[in-house]
Amino acid sequence: MKFSSLDLAPELQRALDACGYSQMTPIQEQAIVPARRGKDVLANAQTGTGKTAAFTVPILQQMHDRPATTLPGHVRTLILAPTRELAEQLTNTIKGYAQFLPFTVKGIYGGVSTDSQKGKLKAGVDILIATPGRLLEHVVQCNISLSKVEFVVLDEADRMLDMGFISDVHKLIQQTSAKHQTLMFSATVTPTVNELAKKLMTRHEIIRAAKQNATADTVEHVVYPVEERRKPDLFVELIKKHNWFQVLVFTSTKAQADELVVDLKMDKITHVVCHGDKTQGSRKRALADFKAGKVQVMIATEVAARGLDIKGLEYVVNYNLPYLAEDYVHRIGRTGRAGAKGHAISFVSREEERALDDIERLIGSPIKRIYQKGYEVGSRDNIRKQLSQKAHKPRTNKASQTKIIRNKVSETKAKGKTRQKQKQLKK
Repeated sequence: MKFSSLDLAPELQRALDACGYSQMTPIQEQAIVPARRGKDVLANAQTGTGKTAAFTVPILQQMHDRPATTLPGHVRTLILAPTRELAEQLTNTIKGYAQFLPFTVKGIYGGVSTDSQKGKLKAGVDILIATPGRLLEHVVQCNISLSKVEFVVLDEADRMLDMGFISDVHKLIQQTSAKHQTLMFSATVTPTVNELAKKLMTRHEIIRAAKQNATADTVEHVVYPVEERRKPDLFVELIKKHNWFQVLVFTSTKAQADELVVDLKMDKITHVVCHGDKTQGSRKRALADFKAGKVQVMIATEVAARGLDIKGLEYVVNYNLPYLAEDYVHRIGRTGRAGAKGHAISFVSREEERALDDIERLIGSPIKRIYQKGYEVGSRDNIRKQLSQKAHKPRTNKASQTKIIRNKVSETKAKGKTRQKQKQLKK
């Protein structure tokens, strides 16, 4: 189905043409029409499937159909995102969709001075993309009012729950008009996401553009079993052997990221780092250099798993598996986007086997193992067999154990008496 069949405003259709959008993705086909009619929507779709257009296009069309003056210090559309990376990405993308429409699009998030954002907000904003914490600061300081909000979007709702932002989200939505339309988009659907939808929406429509919690069909998944201490060597060997370029590597902690940096420096592999200790400016520069192909590897923690849109990214490496299985879906969603092929490569130590089991259950399929020569680890099946044998080893009953102990005590006493007799004879 083509966008041209939706009978959109000429300015909006022109912008979509300029962005190279012609054919709709499954999530766009299913979500745009009910959202355009004003229905609340909970949409489940994997990353890289066109979710941003799925909620932005119907909102822009409705704003065009119902012109209204945006008052100073007020907002018409509020879009909440869990991370500043995602908020920045959404701001740039939505500006492209609205480029020929008379709407202002602004983004506010942490890492930037609040003073520099006050002026933008007090002038009034048609479409505001924000992280919950930073927006709440501005609301408390009376820099912005949400009382005129007509549309609310929660992007990556599951991530907002995981990161503990839901209290801030509730506080913000309580400030909005009671008659607003709510759209929730989530890459994974959990009971808590469904519960949140019930609280925030009225008779909402549920849309599933793909199998629940699925990963893109265009992504090939493989696992390399490896000892934790050998992961740096394996990574360097694979990157050189296969001539990988533009590799996004995820570690679970900032310390792991910094340790990998040391190894890459020794092997003279160009790289950048993106984690919570870096300033917003340095993270933006790191991403820009990586996108431009100036460096070969970008090392990131979970903070970068959402919102990164790197065109043509082929390789995502899980240097360490995520603590939550759902985060695996978000990490590898950086590759295989918009129909392109991608590779999700995971290094798994023996300690991470249980996390791997959780991931395979979540995505509904086993992941292919590749055993790299020189990096062999003990077979998990053998380990399980040993543990099982130990667990099922026959145990002596209590009476038998008592008898054994008594016999040992008697033997010890007898030996003691023998030693005493030997001493007396010597004397």
